[in-house]
Amino acid sequence: MSIVVHGIANCDTVKRARAWLAAQGAEVEFHDFKKAGLSAAQLDAWLDRVAWERLLNLQGTTWRKLGDAQRDAVVDAASAKAVMLANPSVVKRPVVRWPDGHVSVGFDNADWSTRLKP
Repeated sequence: MSIVVHGIANCDTVKRARAWLAAQGAEVEFHDFKKAGLSAAQLDAWLDRVAWERLLNLQGTTWRKLGDAQRDAVVDAASAKAVMLANPSVVKRPVVRWPDGHVSVGFDNADWSTRLKP
């Protein structure tokens, strides 16, 4: 199983992460969830491994553009999931599924260096 990077192609953090992985010679599959979509099953798989609070990007433009009522309604995993499915850009990026099944959120080259070691 290869590394799967989920994100949006024009996201600066995703670009840096993909470039870093390429420089390490890692075999990577990229899934652009803005173009290819984000399924409920995929989101459930991430939420099984990562807290919804970590997965939901509260600092991004998409979150800030949501209405107050929509933001205030996010109180648990189910409500966060509904917002993420309706607005995939609100997912913190990149989301990476590693060959061992681990899921990480965001770019952390120190952690990633450890994960790439045999």
